[in-house]
Amino acid sequence: MRDGTLSLAAAEDLARRALMAAGATALQAGPTALALVRAEADGQGGHGLSRVPSYVGQVRAGKVRGTAVPDLVDMRPGAVRIDAGHGFAYPAFDLAITALAERAPRLGIAAATIHRSHHFGVAGQACERLAEQGLIAFVWGNSPKAMAPWGGAQPILGTNPIAFAAPMAPSPLVIDMALTTVARGKILAAREVGAPIPGDWAFGPDGAPTTDAALALQGSMAPAGGAKGAALALMVEVMSACLAGGALGAEASSLFDADGGPPDLGQTLLALDPGPLSGDGFGARVAALAGLYAEMDGARLPGTRRLEARARAARAGLTPNPTLLAEIERLAGAA
Repeated sequence: MRDGTLSLAAAEDLARRALMAAGATALQAGPTALALVRAEADGQGGHGLSRVPSYVGQVRAGKVRGTAVPDLVDMRPGAVRIDAGHGFAYPAFDLAITALAERAPRLGIAAATIHRSHHFGVAGQACERLAEQGLIAFVWGNSPKAMAPWGGAQPILGTNPIAFAAPMAPSPLVIDMALTTVARGKILAAREVGAPIPGDWAFGPDGAPTTDAALALQGSMAPAGGAKGAALALMVEVMSACLAGGALGAEASSLFDADGGPPDLGQTLLALDPGPLSGDGFGARVAALAGLYAEMDGARLPGTRRLEARARAARAGLTPNPTLLAEIERLAGAA
C-alpha cells in the first residue's frame, strides 16, 4: 500500500481477512471479497468496500451464516434451485453461473433460482460472466423494502435491480440498473462519509425530498421513471422473491445492519444460447447494432464508464476513503 492506495489483489486480501476474522470461512469470504473489489474497481462504491464493515457485523451477529455451504438441486435439465444457506450470495452465484454455463449451450436455455440469500452486489457482474462465455443473461433480485408503490406512501418494494448482458466484441454489453432513481448503496456510501445526496434521490420519513443520506435511508427511495419504474420493481419482486421462494421486500431484514434475522432474499438467473435462437446470426446483428452507436456523435453504449474505471483501477489501484480503509484494516486485524 502506498499513500492509501491498494492494488486490486491487496484490497481483495484485506476484505477477505476482515470477513474471516469475523468467522466466515474461505468458501464464504473469498467470493465475497472478490465481488466487493470488482464493484469498487468498476466505480460502484456503494456495492464495494463500503460494505465490509456491515458484512463483518452481520457475520458476527449470525445474521449471515459465515460457515454456510450453498447447495444446488437439479429440478429439471435446464432448471436448478440453489440454497444459499443464509450465507453470502456470492458463493451461491458462483454455483449458479457454473451450472448455467454448462446447461445453456447444451439445452439452448437454462435458469437458476437462489433462495435463503443475501445482498448480491452489482447485478451485472453475474450476467457479464455468462456473456463472456457466449451467453445472453438476465438476473433479477429483490431487496428489503425501500420504495413505496406508485401512489402509495409506505415502502414495500426494494430497489430491486435488474441486469442483462450479451456477448459483444470487444467486451460484453452489460445493462444494470436499480429501479429506484439510484441504487440504495450510493446513499449508504454517502452516509458513511457524511456527504449530502441530490434532492431527487429520495424522500425522508415525512415524505418530503431530502438531501440527508441518513434520513433517506429511513424514508422511501424515488422510483426511476415514476409509475413505470415502480411497475418494473413489482415485476422483479415476482421474478425473484416469488419465483425463488424468498422473503418479500416488505418482510426482509435490512442489509445495512446486524439487527434481526437473515434477510432471506431471492434471485433468479436466466441464460440463453444466442446461436441457435438467431440462426447463428446473433454476432453479426449485435455488431451492426454496436456500429450504429459508434457512428453517432455523443452516443455511448451502456457500461463504457464501467470499463474505463476498471482499466484505471487495474493500472493504478484503489484509493478508498481513509476512514473506511482504517476501519477495514482494524477489522482484518481482529482476533
